[in-house]
Amino acid sequence: MAYPAPLRLGVCGLWRAFSLMLPTLLGDPRVTLAAACDPREQARAQFARDFDAPVHDSIEALAQDPGVEVIYVASPHQFHAEHVAVAAAHGKHVLVEKPMALSLAECDAMIAACQSASVHLLVGHCHSFDTPYLRTRELIASGRFGAVTMVHALNYTDYLMRPRRPEELDTRAGGGAVFSQAAHHVDVVRLLAGSRATRLRSALGNWDRQRPTEGAYSALLWFEGGAHASLSYSGYAHFDSDEWMDGIGEMGQPKDPQDYGAARRRLAAIGSPAAEAQLKADGTYGGSVYRPPGARTLAAPAHQHFGPIVVSCEQADLRPTPHGVWLYANERRDFIPCAAPAVPRQEVIDELIGALRHGQPILHSGAWAKATLEICLAMLASGHGDHDVALQHQV
Repeated sequence: MAYPAPLRLGVCGLWRAFSLMLPTLLGDPRVTLAAACDPREQARAQFARDFDAPVHDSIEALAQDPGVEVIYVASPHQFHAEHVAVAAAHGKHVLVEKPMALSLAECDAMIAACQSASVHLLVGHCHSFDTPYLRTRELIASGRFGAVTMVHALNYTDYLMRPRRPEELDTRAGGGAVFSQAAHHVDVVRLLAGSRATRLRSALGNWDRQRPTEGAYSALLWFEGGAHASLSYSGYAHFDSDEWMDGIGEMGQPKDPQDYGAARRRLAAIGSPAAEAQLKADGTYGGSVYRPPGARTLAAPAHQHFGPIVVSCEQADLRPTPHGVWLYANERRDFIPCAAPAVPRQEVIDELIGALRHGQPILHSGAWAKATLEICLAMLASGHGDHDVALQHQV
């Protein structure tokens, strides 16, 4: 049987997002790393060594590379809109990291640029790609359990205490838990609710003077048809909600309870914001202490996730986990297993291949991601203004 040629992927930005996607790109034969661009010479040199592929110092040069079919925009949040526009202008399909952009106007410009160039735009990775959430969505869509009535989602992590660049601690520059973490939470909840969100009310947590951005949030979302969802998140490195996820971390790997407090201990040893930014750079692709993904990372024993979630329907509750979905129906409780992933985040490549090779519709489209960003922006507005916010761009 003849298989389609692998997608020739060019990477814009070899930072943490690329490092997290690298096990996928290494393990899935349907893609090949064809080129990359990054402002850091050491990152470009490592990519050239690792993949024997061209490297460039700008998105313009990468977009002009004839060996590139799709550009994966993995640059920092504030550059997404500019980099997507350049890729589209050169006829390249685009996979762009979450959040799609920092404003709805930027989202509109990105969508228009890709439509004008007749190229596909896919936004991810977000955790709404993860198989247990997709399986839960299928169970809900079957109609066996009635309509969704309520979703409860929470996540407690050490997000804010990990090494950060200065702009990652500045909300105006796209930093903080709402842009970086609520983009996951909102995407998953929207996927499972299955209807348009109509309004929200939120509260924000900014409780550490040394980390002057949102490290926590709570939000209540209402949907057409009457369902509502509550979202709670804390990145202050105290309680770890992975205790409630079978001890499996966000990336699908078992966690060692003895590692508790590691993020805060590491942060306490850093002397300045510049040293903190350097520490992050050192551990990122091309950095002085970067380590490539090993066999353990390339074959995760469980699916990735974004914390405990319970979806209430009229006739059952459903709880996705890293290993499958628990179903709590009227008369019985069942577990529906999901086979361990062959490749982490393979679902992103499934959707990309489906669109580019088979003409299938994209779920995580520009319009979808714009709707998620609208909710994130509304969370900031509601939290700072202490009022409900009506939503107008949901799909």
